[in-house]
Amino acid sequence: MDITRFSEEQLAGQRLMVGFDGTELDPQLKFLIARIKVGGIILFARNLQTPEQIKQLCITAQDFARSCGQPPLFIAVDQEGGQVARLKEPFTQFPGNPHMRDEQEAVHFARITAAELAQVGINMNMAPVMDVAPPDFNSIMAARIFGRDPAWVSRLGVKVVEHLQQNRIMAVAKHFPGIGRTTLDSHLDLPTVDIDFPALRSFELIPFEASIQHQVAGIMLSHICYQKIDPQWPASLSLRIAKDLLRDQLRFGGVVLTDDLDMGAISNHYDIQTVVRQILAADIDLALICHFGPNIEIAFEQMRQGLTQSSAIRAKGVESILRIMALKRRYIGI
Repeated sequence: MDITRFSEEQLAGQRLMVGFDGTELDPQLKFLIARIKVGGIILFARNLQTPEQIKQLCITAQDFARSCGQPPLFIAVDQEGGQVARLKEPFTQFPGNPHMRDEQEAVHFARITAAELAQVGINMNMAPVMDVAPPDFNSIMAARIFGRDPAWVSRLGVKVVEHLQQNRIMAVAKHFPGIGRTTLDSHLDLPTVDIDFPALRSFELIPFEASIQHQVAGIMLSHICYQKIDPQWPASLSLRIAKDLLRDQLRFGGVVLTDDLDMGAISNHYDIQTVVRQILAADIDLALICHFGPNIEIAFEQMRQGLTQSSAIRAKGVESILRIMALKRRYIGI
């Protein structure tokens, strides 16, 4: 699709990935696609019943987007294995990242998961977790990480990226620049990490750099405040982290997305208008809002206004749309 023909509403809506309540193409989902013109949807247990129902949901959503003159949708799910696996039986159940013993098990997980996601019409997996925790640290991520050695996390995580994407499922490495040193759950409130850039570069960033070298489709930003890098904003809203570090220093050219903006780390501290202004300023491509509600429409309007009020923001917005559309062209087809 020619983005020069995109309306202001499309330029705004394509930068939103949202959740919804239903299990079919109902008026709520139609509103998100036709009115908000969202770029993607994310599925949770509330949306998932049987493989047949999931496939029908994905097909009808894509068909409706096409009928509205919209690009195809990102359709995402968190299917890490272990404690974060939205798709239950009869989908294959894996014990989770800490239980992977070698690269072959990572390849097996990725191939099976990719095949099962593709079969029902899901095209993006919010995985792998590339966080790494220091030895003997009581990390909030202990049950979800591959391990406590950055080289080991890199080896297994890269295999997951490669074999998801070889099988047409976009991989999203998370949670940049790393949340292994946190004990507070960002679903509840905003954690802080008091380490400087050299320490981050020598430990947390190693798996993310490996994923970038292997052309990971997307990277999800964490809701963590890294006080010695940006004392004002969490990574998910930080120009210093999203642009200066991830884009400029690490040279990541794929799609950058936030973690869920409904989480307490964000919603307890910032209104949605402020959040969207920061996303626009920081070259972040996709804003993730996982629960249907007024914040989605407010974010859409703020995104649209921001793109029309500033030529610099609009130029950055066009770059974001180009990255989003390049990914859709590569993995979904336009």
